[in-house]
Amino acid sequence: MFDWLHRMMPRGIYGRALLILIVPIVTIQIVVSMVFIQRHYEAVTRQMTRNLAIEVAHIVRAAEAAASGPEAAAAAAAQGRSLQIDVTLPGRVVSGDSYLFYDLQGRTVAATLRERVEALQGLDLSTWSRVELSAPTRWGTINLSFDRRRVTATNPHQLLVVMLATGILMTVIATVFLRNQVRPIRQLAVAADAFGKGRSVPFRPSGATEVRAAGAAFLEMRARIERHIEQRTLMLSGVSHDLRTPLTRLKLSLSLLEESDEVRAMQKDVAEMERLLDAFLDFARADATESEAETVDPVAVAQEVVADAGRTGAPVTFAGAEGSGPARLRTAAVKRALANLVGNAVRYGRTAQVSVKVGPSTVCFAVEDDGPGIPKEKREEAMRPFTRLDRSRNQDRGSGVGLGLSIAADIARSHGGSLRLGESERLGGLRAELIVAR
Repeated sequence: MFDWLHRMMPRGIYGRALLILIVPIVTIQIVVSMVFIQRHYEAVTRQMTRNLAIEVAHIVRAAEAAASGPEAAAAAAAQGRSLQIDVTLPGRVVSGDSYLFYDLQGRTVAATLRERVEALQGLDLSTWSRVELSAPTRWGTINLSFDRRRVTATNPHQLLVVMLATGILMTVIATVFLRNQVRPIRQLAVAADAFGKGRSVPFRPSGATEVRAAGAAFLEMRARIERHIEQRTLMLSGVSHDLRTPLTRLKLSLSLLEESDEVRAMQKDVAEMERLLDAFLDFARADATESEAETVDPVAVAQEVVADAGRTGAPVTFAGAEGSGPARLRTAAVKRALANLVGNAVRYGRTAQVSVKVGPSTVCFAVEDDGPGIPKEKREEAMRPFTRLDRSRNQDRGSGVGLGLSIAADIARSHGGSLRLGESERLGGLRAELIVAR
């Protein structure tokens, strides 16, 4: 029901807090203006008009009491001069009440004069400088004209100006104060966003107590995550390194034996174990911050990966790029992720294509193949570590360790992005999209 109001609301905390601050100030000023000022000055206008009505009635009675028309005109004029009212007898007839539609005080003046001057014919309040009215006498119509300020308060807008100026001043002061309170929250958001993209920016908690507590909790969380990544990397690297020594001895022992089917089978198993260890090391390095993010051309990065794969004889081509512009990436990590995706593509398909789409805030690297693809219901499972879906793929081209997609997904997440699997419309196989933030 109130979706339109939700869409119009500011998205940021600074805009919403500013709205919460300004709306009450504006509401108070409107209420005071409409209720207090209008009622107050309406009473003042009514009192001033009643005083003037006594003077008008006095002039009309003086004209009525005269013995002739000339005497009536002279008597009325004399009374008018003493009361600072212009009198014309006989004068023009003012019919009806005339005032501007937004002249609320004019309505009060007309109603009060109608109430106090019984013989009033008409009233002209169409100008803000003069008021003109007419009344019948036995010597003709008497026309009276006087300054509008005699029946209308002259300073109703001064209070409005003072209120408006004070409200603006208080809003400016509150805005500056609010900006100082919101700044630590923005800094915390920037630090959290950068950490989500694999970058660590300096951050020091500041601001209100609650904001400081949130900042300290973020720093503690960031430190725990960094320690966890470091421990995971050291553990996998250590395990892989320790296993290489007995494998090397095993390879040396097998090389000294005579050639036989059993020896070749064992050599194949050793080679498979070495490949597994290499995959473990890649998986460990995927989360390691081996290099800081740098500004590079993502199209050039994709072309380098295609060129490296082409030198090994892999059937990989670059399908082109949409958009252009630099991006902040950990180049080695992105290349490793793309190499894994390309390796999967050529392992399970006959050909592969790499394309790049550079958007305003993200870069999408797409790797497509003409293999059997991955069923939709198993795509989420395929990105888990050590998961193999070989029965849905082409086993004639070899079997994977189950870490290629997981490594690519981890690298994408460390860049504030994600890995998406779909169906290739161009080649008919799997389409893997490595999406990273710019």
